[in-house]
Amino acid sequence: MTDKKADRFASMPEILKEYETLEAAMADPSIHADQGKARQLGKRYAQLGPVIAGYRSYKKAEDDLAAAKELVEVDEGFAAELPALEVSLQDAAEKLEELLLPRDPNDDRDVILEIKAGAGGDESALFAGDLLRMYLRYAEKQGWKTEIIDATESDLGGYKDISVAVKARGGTEPGKAPFSKLKFEGGVHRVQRVPETESQGRIHTSAAGVLVLPEAEEIDVQINMNELRIDVYRSSGPGGQSVNTTDSAVRITHIPTGIVVSCQNEKSQLQNKESALRILRARLLAAAQEAADAEAAATRKSQVRTVDRSERIRTYNFPENRLSDHRVNFKANNLDAVLNGELDDVINALLEADKAEKLAAAEA
Repeated sequence: MTDKKADRFASMPEILKEYETLEAAMADPSIHADQGKARQLGKRYAQLGPVIAGYRSYKKAEDDLAAAKELVEVDEGFAAELPALEVSLQDAAEKLEELLLPRDPNDDRDVILEIKAGAGGDESALFAGDLLRMYLRYAEKQGWKTEIIDATESDLGGYKDISVAVKARGGTEPGKAPFSKLKFEGGVHRVQRVPETESQGRIHTSAAGVLVLPEAEEIDVQINMNELRIDVYRSSGPGGQSVNTTDSAVRITHIPTGIVVSCQNEKSQLQNKESALRILRARLLAAAQEAADAEAAATRKSQVRTVDRSERIRTYNFPENRLSDHRVNFKANNLDAVLNGELDDVINALLEADKAEKLAAAEA
C-alpha cells in the first residue's frame, strides 16, 4: 500500500467517531420527534455503513497477515499462506479506497427527469417519446416508481416536453438510488433514422434534450412565496385544442432567478401548482449546486463532462442498430434492446469512467 493510500485511510478514525455518534443519536427515542432530522441522520448513517464495513474488512485482513507473519517466525510452514493473505489485504485496501472517494451528495436522491424535443420538428418529438419509454422501462427493471408530472404532446403522438419523477421504493443501498444511476443521462441525445413522415427513405438527424434533476425536499430548498409570480390559464392539448374549460394550468416564475415552470397535466389548479413547485424546487437545488460546482470546477472533473448539458452525449443510429456514447467511446450494437430499457451496459461504462477519474485524481 502506498503512502498516499495510507494518508487517505488516516481519515477513518474521524469517520468511525461520526458513525458511532450517529448510532447513539438514532438510538435516542427523542430524535424521532423531528422526522426531518431523523431522516437526515438515517441517510448519513446509511452512507457511512459501507465505508465502516470496508474498513473493518481491511483491518481484519491486515491483522490476519500480521498474525501469519508472526507464526512464520515460529514455523516456516505457514509461509505458504502469506501470498493469499497479501492479496486479500490488497483487495480490501483497494475496496476501501473506492469507498472513500468523494461522493456526489445527490447520489441518494430521487430524480425529476425532463425530456424536451429539439431540432427536427415532429421527428424530434417522436424521439423524445422513445427516450421516455426507454427510461420508464429501465426504471421498471430497477424496481423504481415513475410518475408523469407534466407533459405537452405533439400532434403525431410524441412529446414536445415531458417531466417525470423517478422514485426508489423505500430505502436503497448507496449507489442504487435513481440519481446515482441516471445522473450522466443529462445532455443532448441525437437520433439518426428514416422518419415515419419521410417518403423517400432518407435518413434524418434530429435531437432531444434530457435534463436530470435531483429531487429536492422542502427541507432542502426554502421557497419564499412572495418571490413567485403565479399565472393561471386554460390547459390545451395537441394542436391547441382546449382540454379544459377552467383556468387550471399554472405557470410559476421565480423572480430572483427568472426560472419559469409550467404545469397543466392535472385537472385542478392546486394540483398543478404543487407539481410546478416540485419541479421548481428541483431546478433551484440544481442551480445552486451548479453555481457551487463552477467555483470548484477543478474538483468536479470526474463528472464525465456532463456539466455542459448542451453537449451531444449520445447518438442512436437506427439503420445500424447502434448506440454510441461519445464521452467514453462506448458502442453497443443492440439499440433495440437499449430502447427497451436495457441501459445497464452504457450506464456502467459511464460509472466506471467516473470512478477511474476519481481514483486517478486521488493518486495525483
